[in-house]
Order: sequence, then structure tokens, then C-alpha cells
Amino acid sequence: QVQLVESGGGLVQAGGSLRLSCAASGRTPSTYATGWFRQAPGKEREFVAAISWFGGVIYYADSVKGRFTISRDNAKNTASLQMNSLIPEDTAVYYCAAKQSTYFVPRTESEYDCWGQGTQVTVSS
Repeated sequence: QVQLVESGGGLVQAGGSLRLSCAASGRTPSTYATGWFRQAPGKEREFVAAISWFGGVIYYADSVKGRFTISRDNAKNTASLQMNSLIPEDTAVYYCAAKQSTYFVPRTESEYDCWGQGTQVTVSS
């Protein structure tokens, strides 16, 4: 069983930045892709960004492209999401997820095996 824990959420003014982290522990797969999703009140969970095990394949949602950066440190079993130029529309609970994979990078909820509990990000106007 793999445990994922997000951290780094909080309240920030529009235009500010936050850095989210996703720490994996337990029986982590030898290789896995990591994705970030978010869910705002009353809305469906949406894809934000994802990265392959080696970091060579990265995807971003159009809504965050150019503002967010996903990265990982496999030696520490962590993945990060650097969020810059935040806008109120970024307000949501952010979740990280993992999928056993070396090169394939899922972009839908159903393709991920494990999920964290989420961390709240609130961007004030």
C-alpha cells in the first residue's frame, strides 16, 4: 500500500505563489508517474499536471500552462507543483496521485492507482 500526503497549501493573494509537495511512502512502485488534480466547490475534479518517472514526459492543463511547474525528486519519493501568478480560479483542493508506470503518463482520474487526501489552495482577489 502506498500513502501519498500533500502539503504546502494555504491562502495567497492573486499574483502570488505557492509550492505544493507530494510525499510518497509505504510500498511505492519501482517506477511511477505522478499527477496533480484539483477540485473546486461544485465542480468536477480536473487534471492539472503530470510527470513521468524520469521526468522526460510532462503534461499541463491549458489553464495552468506557463504558470505552474511540476517536478520530482525520486531519491526522496516526492513530487512538487510550483504555482506562480495565481488567480482566484486556481482556488481548489489539490490532490496528487500515482500510477505505476515508467514512461506512460496518465491524465485522467481513473488511470491513477493511489491518491492523497488533498491540500486546500485559496487565492484571494
